Amino acid sequence: MSKTKIAVIGGSGIYDIDGLQGAEWVSVETPWGAPSDQILTGMLDGVDMAFLPRHGRGHVHSPTEVPYRANIDALKRLGVTDVISVSACGSFREAMAPGDFVIVDQFIDRTFARDKSFFGTGCVAHVSVAHPTCPRLSDACETAAKAADINVHRGGTYLAMEGPQFSTLAESKMYREHWGADVIGMTNMPEAKLAREAELCYASVAMVTDYDSWHPDHGEVDVTAIIATLTGNAEKGRNLVKGLPALLGADRDPCPHGCDRALEYAILTAPEKRDPALLAKLDAVAGRIL
Repeated sequence: MSKTKIAVIGGSGIYDIDGLQGAEWVSVETPWGAPSDQILTGMLDGVDMAFLPRHGRGHVHSPTEVPYRANIDALKRLGVTDVISVSACGSFREAMAPGDFVIVDQFIDRTFARDKSFFGTGCVAHVSVAHPTCPRLSDACETAAKAADINVHRGGTYLAMEGPQFSTLAESKMYREHWGADVIGMTNMPEAKLAREAELCYASVAMVTDYDSWHPDHGEVDVTAIIATLTGNAEKGRNLVKGLPALLGADRDPCPHGCDRALEYAILTAPEKRDPALLAKLDAVAGRIL
């Protein structure tokens, strides 16, 4: 049994939680560069917490330029065991209305300009992301959302686009009608893949702000309306996070779904062929195996 440490990766407002004891912004150095920002650490209801603003305070990183590898590595170095992604999204489903939350369980990765793995030449690894989110962690998010009186949908496919522009009408219709996506955003990939490589449990809470551009009654994405909805969603997101420590507890058994053992048989490069320089960079994310 180990100690639980919950990390929340989110936008402005989500990392500022009332009641966080011993709150302190800490800097973490990683071999993958600097994270998006300092990380706010503390304790909430007896459980260690870490809060990382994905875009940096003041929203300085575009979705493409978020240092995803550094962010996940930094959380791993801090001893994080469970990562909750909280992010804004557009909706392809009438029932998933602005203000609703979706506990995502699948992704379609349409990003193309991001580093998507910690591994590469000199140390090749293949992890499974058939089920990219942790059911145990998703259960806790769903329960916390319902307790906070949030209209929450369990299960959904998140289309991760490169951005920073929003979808064309043709793209929006294709993702909705032919690809079966439920929500669309710009930040959960490669974040979820990297969390799996780092053997971290990962859950995605997508906060709906708009209907993308497919909806005949809403038309194109209105940034002004999105910001207004974001403000309300941020308060809901904080309330959801407040409920997580009591649900997850301070003590932690091994993940029943194997998220914390994802590298068990993933590394294929023979020990004598492994690049020492790359191995040194993998000391946090793959130290258990290497």
